[in-house]
Amino acid sequence: MIRKRKKTGKKYAEKRKKKKYEIPGQRTTAKIGSETKRKTKRTLGDNKKIVLLKSKFINIKMPDKKIKKIVIKNVLETPSNRFFARQNILTKGTIIETEIGKAKITNRPTQEGHINGILIEKE
Repeated sequence: MIRKRKKTGKKYAEKRKKKKYEIPGQRTTAKIGSETKRKTKRTLGDNKKIVLLKSKFINIKMPDKKIKKIVIKNVLETPSNRFFARQNILTKGTIIETEIGKAKITNRPTQEGHINGILIEKE
């Protein structure tokens, strides 16, 4: 049976249109870039969200509990979508190649405006 239709085949009338908070926004993705590029979005309740569009650096937590700002070389693999690795898109869980070795992104860059990660392998 076709959805949104009655037994006779007639369409059900819509009760109402979607409200502004129900409409999804345009999907933003963070990529590797030569310079850091951010955008500020207005959210519900007149709050602001900083969206990361491009970045060259990652904040890595080292084994000795110190944080270093390191340059990203390449995206190796992305668990959410294998095509993201080809396009150098940065998401949570992505394994990247840096100057000091492999690292894993532990935050959501497009939601927070920066990239955090942990070191997996040292070179």
